[in-house]
Amino acid sequence: MSHAQFGSLSPASEISIITIGPGTELYDKFGHSAFRIKDSLSGVDVAFNYGVYDFETPNFYTKFAQGKLLYELRVDYFNSFFQQYVSENRWVKEQVLNLTPTEKQEISDFLWNNALPENKKYKYDFFFDNCATKIRDVVQRVLGNKLEYTDDYLPKNLTFRDLIQQNLNANTWGSMGIDIALGAVIDRKAKPIEYQFLPNYIYEGAAHAFIHRDNTNEPLVKATKVLFKSNPMPSQSNFLSSPLFILGIIALLIIYITFKDYLKKVRSRYLDGIIFLFTGLIGVFLLLLWFATDHTATANNYNLLWAFPISIGVTVAVVRKISSPLLKRYVFLLLLLLALLAIHWISGVQIFAIALLPLLIALAVRYIYLFSILKNPHSPK
Repeated sequence: MSHAQFGSLSPASEISIITIGPGTELYDKFGHSAFRIKDSLSGVDVAFNYGVYDFETPNFYTKFAQGKLLYELRVDYFNSFFQQYVSENRWVKEQVLNLTPTEKQEISDFLWNNALPENKKYKYDFFFDNCATKIRDVVQRVLGNKLEYTDDYLPKNLTFRDLIQQNLNANTWGSMGIDIALGAVIDRKAKPIEYQFLPNYIYEGAAHAFIHRDNTNEPLVKATKVLFKSNPMPSQSNFLSSPLFILGIIALLIIYITFKDYLKKVRSRYLDGIIFLFTGLIGVFLLLLWFATDHTATANNYNLLWAFPISIGVTVAVVRKISSPLLKRYVFLLLLLLALLAIHWISGVQIFAIALLPLLIALAVRYIYLFSILKNPHSPK
């Protein structure tokens, strides 16, 4: 929209933090945050939304995957912005900030200037620079040391992974995908101020914050309003299509085939080939997320201990009837890596998706049998 409204605010103006509840899609599960500037005397009522990206960006999907996609600040008429979330049945809450005319003007000037074409784009980071953290950062920029966030109301000692999973059902494909893709860097304890990468904690942080003025503590929020109350939706989860059930079935199948192989003293080589190919491909993907992208949260990913990239190059060797001593050593290495994974999990270095547990057990069973077959020169390979 036009930047013609970039100007002085009247005494009737209000600046608010808008918090939107979670949606049905995975990328909406964490909610959303925005600013609202309303000035009834001048007729201004706009939303400043830092969560926008341009689908027309050249190489959009490549940049998105690499973590190089630029997000931007967009200004919309508030009613249009509001109706979008009403149509998605997502609750909308407003916190009117307790600001002086000078402070309101400073925030307004900053936001309008930030929305100019030369300033509006920024490098998005899910944990440290997103639509929620921008709200906190702008308020901190204007109020400075006068602003104090309290943290006595917060749940203590949560990691970034804990905070993410508060918004998700652990036994869903989205939750499992996030746990597999993100590395041990998100298993460190988050500082109280760092909880505010999530919109709900921006809301709670503002509700419990104070402004120091003239030896008194004034609340940051002077009024809270529920602009739209969403209608409860029935849960659409189905255990039969959940990752725990599907991977459990796959794990039982692997263990069953392994048991039959044991009774017959044979080896289902093509099962081993499928396992090596599948885990190797996932490993290559995780390795690329770690080293070939700008995503900060995909580093130090110990899911590579079960999804080992080299397995993709060993697939042909494991399918062959005649095997080499190197294959036996490689399978022993895979068993060591699974043991290391268990140590990392128990010690809390990295928490893994609970839905993976049946598959990890099945891989351990299969690798133990495979190693026993390969180390016996008289056993069929």
